[in-house]
Amino acid sequence: MVTLSAIHSASILIVDDREVNVLLLERMLRRAGYVSITATMDPFEVSELHLKNRYDLILLDLQMPDMDGFQVMEGLEKIEPGGYLPVLVITAQPQHKLRALQAGAKDFISKPFDLAEVLARVHNMLEVRLLHKELHQYNDVLEERVRERTADLQESYLETIFTMMRAAEQKDENTGAHVHRISYYSCELAGVLGLDEEFVDSISFASPMHDIGKIGVPDHVLLKPSRLTPDEWEIMKGHTSLGSKILGKGKSPYLKMGAEIALNHHERWDGAGYPNGKRGEAIPLTARIMNICDVYDALRSKRPYKPSFDHLNAVDIITRGDGRTQPEHFDPNILEAFKQHHQAFHDIFEASTA
Repeated sequence: MVTLSAIHSASILIVDDREVNVLLLERMLRRAGYVSITATMDPFEVSELHLKNRYDLILLDLQMPDMDGFQVMEGLEKIEPGGYLPVLVITAQPQHKLRALQAGAKDFISKPFDLAEVLARVHNMLEVRLLHKELHQYNDVLEERVRERTADLQESYLETIFTMMRAAEQKDENTGAHVHRISYYSCELAGVLGLDEEFVDSISFASPMHDIGKIGVPDHVLLKPSRLTPDEWEIMKGHTSLGSKILGKGKSPYLKMGAEIALNHHERWDGAGYPNGKRGEAIPLTARIMNICDVYDALRSKRPYKPSFDHLNAVDIITRGDGRTQPEHFDPNILEAFKQHHQAFHDIFEASTA
């Protein structure tokens, strides 16, 4: 509810090229209890003054030389948020009243001034204006609460992700740092590719879950220090489908993207990957990004069956091939982005092992 005190304290600008009119209006308003009144006889100043002070009400004469009230309203419309013009026009021309309302004015008073009309229209318009501002502020508060709630949900979601990944980490001590790096790599590469902020945020949350299916891989297979037998390799490949099943029933967009990545991140651009031998754009973009990130990190990391490689060696293997890993395994556009920005991958890896 808007109080009378708030209405009397509202800021008012009087715009009229005749000093006698300015003095008369100001005297009327001050006697009625209004305390924050400014005036100008120069219409060219109005937009700048309003931009600086954001008046609650502008009493605007329509008939002024050089720049009339309609032109003043055009300037105000460009700077007023939402197009709401707090303008009460002053006119002696009946035909101007409708035109002024169509131009955005909220009400009008006639010349010669009638004290009761002036005070009633000013009071009513200020009450509406202040209610409009209260509603806008209330909406801002609601939006802030929504943002805070969204942040809380994201934090809770991430905690859930990394709780699940810690379960996987009990089977493989390298998993913890790996999943954090994967999140940073994926985010970096998605940004370089020009993908929108929502996609970048989503893949940074979803990508750490890519290997969640390894929870179901027996330790003697997952941690085997020598080459896997064909049967063991089939068991290992099953982590993609299992990960998709674990995540696939979730309603969260992050879980859905995580399921998509889990299933497809070992597919290759040339169709030589698993579990389904997809090729080209049949592989989801999320998984194509994830694939090159996962390969880079695997090359840089020590595993029971291989030593770690330095950054330049890993880049050379990805971009030129070594027989096991070939450039044609990767989406060409993503591979080119990696070539141009591989230093970021180096920095992420080194920061996690410092």
